[in-house]
Amino acid sequence: MRSRALRVPRSDGEAARRALIDAGSLRTDLRIRVEAEELVLPVEDGPLPISGKVTDEEFAVQEGHEGPRRYQDLVAVSAERRALLPRAFDVVGDIVLIRVPDGLVEDGPAIGRALLAFVPGARLVGADEGVHGADRRRSLRALAGTGGWRTLHRENGIQIDVDVERAYFSPRLAREHARVAHAVREGETVYDLCCGVGPFALTIARDGRAGRVTTVDRNPVAVELLKGSLARLRPKVPVEVLQGDVEQFLRGAKPVDRAILNLPLQGIKYLASVARVVRSGGSIHYYEVVERSEIEARAMNVVERAGGSDDWTIVEEREVHAYSPTAELRAYTLRRTVAA
Repeated sequence: MRSRALRVPRSDGEAARRALIDAGSLRTDLRIRVEAEELVLPVEDGPLPISGKVTDEEFAVQEGHEGPRRYQDLVAVSAERRALLPRAFDVVGDIVLIRVPDGLVEDGPAIGRALLAFVPGARLVGADEGVHGADRRRSLRALAGTGGWRTLHRENGIQIDVDVERAYFSPRLAREHARVAHAVREGETVYDLCCGVGPFALTIARDGRAGRVTTVDRNPVAVELLKGSLARLRPKVPVEVLQGDVEQFLRGAKPVDRAILNLPLQGIKYLASVARVVRSGGSIHYYEVVERSEIEARAMNVVERAGGSDDWTIVEEREVHAYSPTAELRAYTLRRTVAA
């Protein structure tokens, strides 16, 4: 069957697939095609969340998807209400998460049953009601399926232990995990702060170039899940897993070459403390939710909060994904000036 297609390098394939799924742009009724150097992904019409060569290609029909192309077509509601159904949903292991609009709460079970039938291998569907509290635990409501919220998620060739209810993890960041890991140079020391279940650290450790990785998170559940993933990965790079307060850790932390701070709604309060422990010439990968109307001014503010333009420069700034109708998650890579 012919379809619009997106060609991406095979090394970026998993991250691209996740980004397309998150945006509701991947056609799940057709099989992804693997070629020598590229992945060919069947995509829906309309804007795409990532760049690549857009073509028109022939694809095989995915087994079990000879029927509807969209989960919305399986939801037993009126056509008027079907038009209001969200396009995007997240897949974490064998769990599907979706944000159900307030006006469609009563249709939650029907949405859950449709997604359970539509997503290959799905075991449980939950309504995602947001991340709350200092431990960043997600409020969930089961819509369909069986079992608990713990699962084994695969991204970038790594198996990650995840409990989507009790520890922070976002499948929408798979491309960021790979991008940051690729930036790590031979022998670098790295801090992964507010690490959740540790996908940044796991990807860096898998690649094997870092000299040492230290992770810190206050949530004991996240720490135990990360330890389980590391036991399975058995990396050659030493990874130290610490449970505790990030600010307290930073007070006595030794200087490192690279730090990751992924705490999008509160991380700015730690940025100056993180900046103080990064060596001359080192980098910070910082993530923040920013209102689109404030994007232009925010970069300078981030630099000032890190320590000022005499010491810090933003060498890369990019949108990771939409966060709300008016805001987006942005990634900032800051580099410390090399001392004379």
